[in-house]
Amino acid sequence: MPNTSSSLSDTGDHDLRLPLIPPVKTLDGDRKPQKLCIDDMLRKYCGEFGSWQLRHFLLTTLAWALEAFHTMVMIFADREPGWRCLDGGLGSGCSPEANSVCGLEPGTWEWIGGPGSSTVAQWGLVCAQKYRVGLVQALFFGGCMIGAGIFGHLSDSRLGRKGSLMVVCILNAIFGCLTALSPNYWIYALCRLLTGFSTGGVGLCAFVLATEPVGPTKRGVAGMSTFYFFSGGIAILSGVAYIFRSWRALYIASSIPSILFLVVILPFVSESPRWYLIRGKIDQAMKIMRNIAKSNGNHLPDGVSLALDDEAGGNPNVAQINKNPVVEETKEAITGSLIDVLKSPLTRRRLFLVIAINFSCSVVYYGLSLNVVNLETNIYLNVLLNAVSEMPAFLLTAVLLDKFGRKPLAIGTQWFSGFFCIIGSLLKSYGMWKTVRMACGILGIFGMAGTYNLLFIYTIELFPTVVRNAALGCATQAAQMGAILAPFVVVLGSHIPFAVFGVCGVVGGVLAFYLPETLNRPLFDTMAGMEGGESA
Repeated sequence: MPNTSSSLSDTGDHDLRLPLIPPVKTLDGDRKPQKLCIDDMLRKYCGEFGSWQLRHFLLTTLAWALEAFHTMVMIFADREPGWRCLDGGLGSGCSPEANSVCGLEPGTWEWIGGPGSSTVAQWGLVCAQKYRVGLVQALFFGGCMIGAGIFGHLSDSRLGRKGSLMVVCILNAIFGCLTALSPNYWIYALCRLLTGFSTGGVGLCAFVLATEPVGPTKRGVAGMSTFYFFSGGIAILSGVAYIFRSWRALYIASSIPSILFLVVILPFVSESPRWYLIRGKIDQAMKIMRNIAKSNGNHLPDGVSLALDDEAGGNPNVAQINKNPVVEETKEAITGSLIDVLKSPLTRRRLFLVIAINFSCSVVYYGLSLNVVNLETNIYLNVLLNAVSEMPAFLLTAVLLDKFGRKPLAIGTQWFSGFFCIIGSLLKSYGMWKTVRMACGILGIFGMAGTYNLLFIYTIELFPTVVRNAALGCATQAAQMGAILAPFVVVLGSHIPFAVFGVCGVVGGVLAFYLPETLNRPLFDTMAGMEGGESA
């Protein structure tokens, strides 16, 4: 007896189905072509954080150490070194017990380490000229603010994430080396301004480039881990500064790693598939996704392609069947700018809140960090200990991030820091209380360090891919404005800075109440996709 089921399958199945369901040409046998958003493709086929993402993450986030070098080098280069009376100066009014060199006759004292030990010794930035130290530091952060906005826009548009990172590293290497050749203070200030301009784009480009290929459930921990490289860079810099005691040699030594990163590391870093997708380069994005799947030991079927979230009906969590049997390899680029962010009530409110929180957080973080020069202890050891003390905050925040969510941690860490800063402002500055105030400062920076890196991962989840770096650039600009203000807060005295830092921490925590939770939410690609997804 013949196999009727086999006969139907071999000869008549097509004829039976034809009147009811039109045949669909597929790309993978009987599999209908699917269009998935990147988050869905990572979860379903490629892997959220496998060997590919780990290698890419480690290579990319090394750039954070470069930012630490160019930012914190000012602590050592612009420090006021010790001084001593000359043998002939003791009888001419110079006293080793004097609090400063102000009022001492020239030629009766000298800087320990010579005039080349720091810019302060080189150009006499003491007494009436002391404001110039704060000015050049403010100019650096002003350059960071400008650069963050410009490179935030360029990394979303023409240059891309990797291209922008390459440009800022080149500029950092050039301006950093030129700084070492400065013949006078004003050229030095100009070089620091230009270095700040390029440094402002390093962190935000590296952060987005490192975290965009990571799946949603792993993105929080990965994002929080980037700041180990920043703190590690500060710790390494303290050792480099201990070896290179001349400020000119120190600037050369802190700029060489940027060159090494360009030559040795960056060629092995991939562009973000999300950027390719919003620029309409679907074939390049799919090539990266196939590489991710292959490196992670997974298989990406041929019938699966990428789609923007607005093409998926505003909900990127749902895999959509492609209505067009032909897979598109290129599409028209989708662009966005801060104008689009401001036009949408949803993103406009988020942007203003993120700007205000980043500003207050930066005042506290940089204020407490730069205050190390006033502790009158070993500056190299103090910088090292400050950098190491931040790392437990990163670990604790990373562990709690996916358990409690972004919003509760943003509130809690800022209030933690603000509480201890307020306590520090109420304590006396002598005897045992001096030690307690120092402990309050350490706990303050501990809490704010956790907030500072949490804000990066929080910010990129609050905005869609098409404007993500532009929004993060705005947030970074606000942080740089806070950094500009921080040195001027530090010089206000003993108790006032702690009070200002405490108020900033409390206010920042209150503002975080008005932000939405983004835990396990997708990274939206377009403005329309975000508005549709948030309203669903």
